[in-house]
Amino acid sequence: MSRVRRAGLRAGVAGAVLAALAVAVVPAGAAAAPLRPAAAGDAAAAGYGTAAIRQIPLQGAVNVRDLGGYRTYTGGQVRQGLVYRSDALGKVTDADVATLAGLGLRKVVDFRIPMEVQYDGADRLPGGLAATSRPVSDLGLFGTLVQVISAGDPAKQEAMLGNGKAEAYMRDIYRTFVTDAGNRAQFAATLRDLADGSGPLLFHCTSGKDRTGWLSYVLLRALAVPEATAAQDYLASNGFRAAYDARVREGLRQSGRMQNPDLLIPLQEVRQDYLDAATSQLAASYGTFYAYLRDGLGLDLATLSRLQSRLVR
Repeated sequence: MSRVRRAGLRAGVAGAVLAALAVAVVPAGAAAAPLRPAAAGDAAAAGYGTAAIRQIPLQGAVNVRDLGGYRTYTGGQVRQGLVYRSDALGKVTDADVATLAGLGLRKVVDFRIPMEVQYDGADRLPGGLAATSRPVSDLGLFGTLVQVISAGDPAKQEAMLGNGKAEAYMRDIYRTFVTDAGNRAQFAATLRDLADGSGPLLFHCTSGKDRTGWLSYVLLRALAVPEATAAQDYLASNGFRAAYDARVREGLRQSGRMQNPDLLIPLQEVRQDYLDAATSQLAASYGTFYAYLRDGLGLDLATLSRLQSRLVR
């Protein structure tokens, strides 16, 4: 196949993807099958928009996954081994570091704010690799939680988190993923890294579910993965994190620092309601998903085309 013809095919695919993003994401009546956790190396499942979730099992992190394997509605498939999403890597073991080395990572992007890094520790990474800090705001949630939990005052904890306040706080945080120019710049820089061939790349926050979950959702949709499948990848964090988060709550109960640690559940989980807050804000601010990519994240057609070419086969 000639170079001109290959270039024409790439431009045609990119144009079709962007046209679809500007109008609708999932064809009428299409639905993605439920996703399932899977061991590392599991092959993608057959079927429109579906794939097994490829977890990277680590001892010191619970929500590490390969974003590859998903089918697109243009007939392609997201390449495996190029993009990973994760929770914090400050507590990984020596064996985990060896596993990470086996991924061949070229870049790690950390969305945590400095206070989170201070409390949880800097990433432990293979030799020669240092995390790139791109902090995304949590509206002060982490600092407030540390203060309130440390105080051990049940009344203050209830006042802060009870009666739907925790859920409302999370919705506000998700809206700022779209409205805050600094947050958009951090997400956009990471997508440009991927478009420019900086992978294999891993990006993460503390729990690997909110800031990481939003960028994963945006990336998958930009690659023409059906919206329902991208949302299911987002929601899958609940399954990977459930046991660990339950142990955290029980530890707080036993230590006496929280009489009702279940107040934390809305903060520990991902929910469709939170994702809807971000996508509704996206629609209000930009109208279409493509307009968000173009005007909100500043990604031009050439960048989006490179993203497709590098990450979809």
